[in-house]
Amino acid sequence: MLRAGALLQRGSRWSAVGLAAVLLATTTADDASASARRHHHAAAHAAAASESYQPSYASIVVDANSGAVMQATNADSLRHPASLTKVMTLYLLFERLDAGKIKMSTEMNVSAHAASMAPSKLGLKPGETVSVETAIRAIVTKSANDVAVIVAETLGGSEEEFAKLMTAKARALGMTHTNYHNASGLPDNLQITTARDQAILARAIQDRFPNYFPYFATRTFEYRGKTLRNHNHLLGRVAGVDGMKTGYIHDSGFNIIVDMRRNNRHLVAVVFGGHTANARDARVVSLLDNNINIASAKRTAPPVGEGLELAAAKESNKESNKEITKELSKELGREAEETAMASNAEPAEPAPGSTDPIKPNPVKTIAVEPGAMHAATLSPLPSGSRKLAPAPATANAAAITTVATIKSEPPPLPTERPNLLGTMSAKAAAPSQSPRHAAGEQVASAGDSVPVSDAAAKTHAGWMIQVGAFDDEHEAKARLTAAKTKAKSQLDRADPFTERVAKGDKAMFRARFAGLAKDQAEAACKHLKRSEIPCMLLKN
Repeated sequence: MLRAGALLQRGSRWSAVGLAAVLLATTTADDASASARRHHHAAAHAAAASESYQPSYASIVVDANSGAVMQATNADSLRHPASLTKVMTLYLLFERLDAGKIKMSTEMNVSAHAASMAPSKLGLKPGETVSVETAIRAIVTKSANDVAVIVAETLGGSEEEFAKLMTAKARALGMTHTNYHNASGLPDNLQITTARDQAILARAIQDRFPNYFPYFATRTFEYRGKTLRNHNHLLGRVAGVDGMKTGYIHDSGFNIIVDMRRNNRHLVAVVFGGHTANARDARVVSLLDNNINIASAKRTAPPVGEGLELAAAKESNKESNKEITKELSKELGREAEETAMASNAEPAEPAPGSTDPIKPNPVKTIAVEPGAMHAATLSPLPSGSRKLAPAPATANAAAITTVATIKSEPPPLPTERPNLLGTMSAKAAAPSQSPRHAAGEQVASAGDSVPVSDAAAKTHAGWMIQVGAFDDEHEAKARLTAAKTKAKSQLDRADPFTERVAKGDKAMFRARFAGLAKDQAEAACKHLKRSEIPCMLLKN
């Protein structure tokens, strides 16, 4: 009886344990389910936020060998540079190194102001020091804001004074729409630039400092036992990419400057306004891939440089402040008299949206006292404005049209200006038609400001695709035939034609299909790329 009771008691105890286990498992499963639901909602919220976040876009692709602009979208619209600012910070640091004023081993002091900077940062403390070479690597890879300020205070005495030197240097290089107010790129409503200006700076820093430019290719950097990785994920992943810099603040979106060299060809591309880092990277890779094979393989453009010494630039900066104050007050509708910086020089630049070669400001070279920093002499870039004669007729003229191109200025693009609380669109009024446009001419592509003949404009309306560019017209026509064979269903009703354009002292022939709807053009490009035929989408 006792034994039976003991067994019963033991059985009750095991039953209680089993029940507790069941309850625990149920509770754990409920918690896991609730956690999964919260994670799902958070992911959905993040995705929705990403979709709704659409910063203002701008881009430019420049052939660094010829100086020609190969693609431009809102290239002269004002944007916030974010950490692209640090390219100019490094420019002034390289300049001081080049002049022998400092050395790579020079130790720079960390101030309380520098240590207080927001991430990304090295996390240095006031009173510590950091060497110049460590600073360069930290800025290139980690995009360290505290280190950028350390450089500014070392070279300029204060970050504010250094920002004035940065703006003066921008003017000397021909960056007429750029104003710097800090050395890091942290949010500042009056710190503005354009895609075109950043392309000028990207070319200038490697032309001027070829020995220091390889630092931009640094993929990893060891500091105090930690491995810091470069924010530029294209390094080592995209063939030919050898620098330069990424950036992000909310009002600018995800930005990037990329330098690419492949088969003696050399491109500089700038993209502003990616809604994610991946979207930005995908866009700039597409721009590079679409243009690298049609870029010049021979350097004909002179080095991008400056013709104004910093000593004089700093001296003239007071008058420049007044001019930019007026400009920003009109554009932003706000008073910015104490902080705005700009030049009163007349800009020597293409009209907004133009694809003319970039021409740095031709400014006067003056004598300075011994010890002033060395500055290269400016030479203007080629204009590339000559007219082209029509290509000779061929036996296949009935099937493939050859279009002669004539240089023309496009209508200005709507601009987008940042206001004091962020970036807001300010669409310009529709421009009146120029005599050329009134006569019926249309722009041949989004990337080339060249109108086609009136007859061709009627034929080549809507969207186009480009499948290559060649030295010989027969090769261009052979590519058209191959492309049509590969994408017969998509290109069956498209109009194949070659377009003759100038590349230095010779002509090249672009192979294109016109008369497509946007979805047809996209489908054709997608199909051709799968067949390893390059394809670029263009709006006529």
